[in-house]
Amino acid sequence: MIKSVFLKYILVFLAIITISFTILASIISSNIMQNSIESKKHFITTASKIAKQNIETNFNSNSFDSIGDFITVEKNKVLNDLSTYLELSENSFVLIADLDGDILVTTYLPYEGYLNKYNISKEIIFDVLNSDNLETFNNYQTLGDVFAISHLVSPQLLTSKDGEAFGVLFFCSDSVYERFFVNRIINIIIMNCLWVLVAAMVIVYFMTEKIVSPVREMSKAAKSFSLGRFDVRIPVKGNKDEIGELASAFNDMAALLAVNEETQRSFLSNVSHDLRTPMMSIGGFVDSILDGTIKQEEQEYYLNIVSTEIRRLSRLVSSLLDITKIQAGETKFNKKNFDICETARIVIISLEQKIDAKHIEIDFDCTNEKMCVFADSDAVQRIIYNLVENAIKFTPEKGLIKIHIKENDKDKKIYVSVYNTGTGIPADDIPFVFDRFYKSDRSRGLDKTGVGLGLFIVKTMIDAHEEKIWVTSEYEKYCEFTFTMQKSRENNVKYKI
Repeated sequence: MIKSVFLKYILVFLAIITISFTILASIISSNIMQNSIESKKHFITTASKIAKQNIETNFNSNSFDSIGDFITVEKNKVLNDLSTYLELSENSFVLIADLDGDILVTTYLPYEGYLNKYNISKEIIFDVLNSDNLETFNNYQTLGDVFAISHLVSPQLLTSKDGEAFGVLFFCSDSVYERFFVNRIINIIIMNCLWVLVAAMVIVYFMTEKIVSPVREMSKAAKSFSLGRFDVRIPVKGNKDEIGELASAFNDMAALLAVNEETQRSFLSNVSHDLRTPMMSIGGFVDSILDGTIKQEEQEYYLNIVSTEIRRLSRLVSSLLDITKIQAGETKFNKKNFDICETARIVIISLEQKIDAKHIEIDFDCTNEKMCVFADSDAVQRIIYNLVENAIKFTPEKGLIKIHIKENDKDKKIYVSVYNTGTGIPADDIPFVFDRFYKSDRSRGLDKTGVGLGLFIVKTMIDAHEEKIWVTSEYEKYCEFTFTMQKSRENNVKYKI
């Protein structure tokens, strides 16, 4: 079994080129042979007519009574005259027979005993005598078994000056075409085909190598990926054809895998830190309370810290469980009609303490007082909650948060945007903000409690509703998240992701 794609390409191209050249050589050779046959027939016909005129002129000028007398007297002269025409044609000779079919004259035959017999059947002689067109006899035949193999024969009726027939001339050739000429042409064609085949194979070799080389590089890179090395890239040279596009897509995949690998490592580090830190705090405070290190009057303060850390752990575990359910397709969304403006107001009220703690100004605006959407109300509330809570985290003291809900009649969508002043998101981080476990290094100093799961959960919930979310930001100035929801519908439907 041939396992190499390169070798397969070479063999397939070799087979195609060989078959193509074989067919081409066969067609050309066949045409050359056919043309040579037609040319040979024309030559024999012309030569036989000239020989006929020469013999008739000699016969009539000497007033012979019969062809027998003519041959007896003029045989040597006839042979010398005929040899002039025979030199022009390969393997040709002349037979002269009387009207009874007896062969009286033969020019130089290929070898002694070449003729099986020296008498031509009376039927052939009769047909020649009574034929209106002697060119119909100009074909491939044995002349009534005179020859062991078929010959190209052109008969000519010999007539006296009175118009009386006195014999028949047969111009014969054992070769229907000029062998030397045709063989030479065919050899030239074959040699040229071989040279072209060699040149084609060289071109095919380099073309195939160019095509297969990126695939081979991809195979090596894939093996490196299996070992956890995502820094390998496929070189893309020249114009991007299908292979070039595949190589570029492969490089993009490698870059995403590298980012995902780094993100997961960062996630494990963050989760480990976020689990270990509160657990160590809880364990340390509890142990200090139990062994009496912390005084009775201070215990309530430290128990409040323990409670805060436990809630932090609870939020982390809850987020991880949500991720697990989403990935397993166990999260169900119960779509129904509800007022999204009211949902946003509830979210703002629930976060009022955090908003007041940083003295943040809230700009809340709805196109209409009541705007209904068809979606899962709990999911939408959580989406808005996560976005507003995120905005609070990254908005500086006395900053501004805008929550705007607008209606678009063209696409029948409700647009919800959450805007906040502050550090914003660097342009390099924007493509990754919705990735699972992703957390910008620049924001980590401000966000002490997150692990990079909130926006991924938001994006997943919006995708489940077949809606869109996007972010616009200018670093060190502002950040704005916008998502869409479908306007209200009559029927309630259950969806599962």
